[in-house]
Amino acid sequence: MSVPSAFPSPHRDRAGASPWETAIAPVALRYNREYRGEPFDLPEEVEAMPIFHERASGQLQAKITSPFWELVKPKKNQHCLDLGCGVGFLIYPWRDWGAYFYGREISSVARDALNARGPQLNSKLFKGVQLGSADRLDYGEESFDLAIATGFSCYYPLDYWVEVLSEVRRVLKPGAHFVFDVVDPASPLAENWAILETYLGAEVFLEPIAAWEQLIKSSGGKILKRQPGELFNLYKIKFPS
Repeated sequence: MSVPSAFPSPHRDRAGASPWETAIAPVALRYNREYRGEPFDLPEEVEAMPIFHERASGQLQAKITSPFWELVKPKKNQHCLDLGCGVGFLIYPWRDWGAYFYGREISSVARDALNARGPQLNSKLFKGVQLGSADRLDYGEESFDLAIATGFSCYYPLDYWVEVLSEVRRVLKPGAHFVFDVVDPASPLAENWAILETYLGAEVFLEPIAAWEQLIKSSGGKILKRQPGELFNLYKIKFPS
């Protein structure tokens, strides 16, 4: 069983450029601009939407954040992989959990910020953030006790997630859990949020919940628990050993 590393692993054939790069690039650009604090040039009708004002005031963030730790809280000395981690190590209580944090992120701005600040907060727990997508994971097999992917499933079609789930299953230890979320198209927020995100530069796919759950099952995953939110539904998944 291999030990994960913050540095590139020998499994380089699974890393490198993603075939989904044309879909990933605009999402990375959208979040690079946000993390830099750059303004977005939006039409007046979009800025007039209530959801835009919620975003500007910071109220929207609480509605769209999925509390993954309520389904699976990282445990002391566990190796945890956070896909699309953003600056999560700076926000969530990793130091209280005592779990080792490994991040993977497509935003170079978030990656750089976390790699600069993370070791200062806790050099033992913080194991670094790789720049890269979730469909090509540069880690050895059975490396992690927990994998997390929240807040970004909606930016890619279901075919992309077939590859992500395959990679997540590969890097998880037997019996480990995967926690991720999907947008509920029936949510009152969904349509307007999708419009706003599209104008911010990232197209949103509003896939039916039934299609997501079928995809999970087709990948060999078993849904252990569901937790609905105001926009995202959160799932606790386990793959067979």
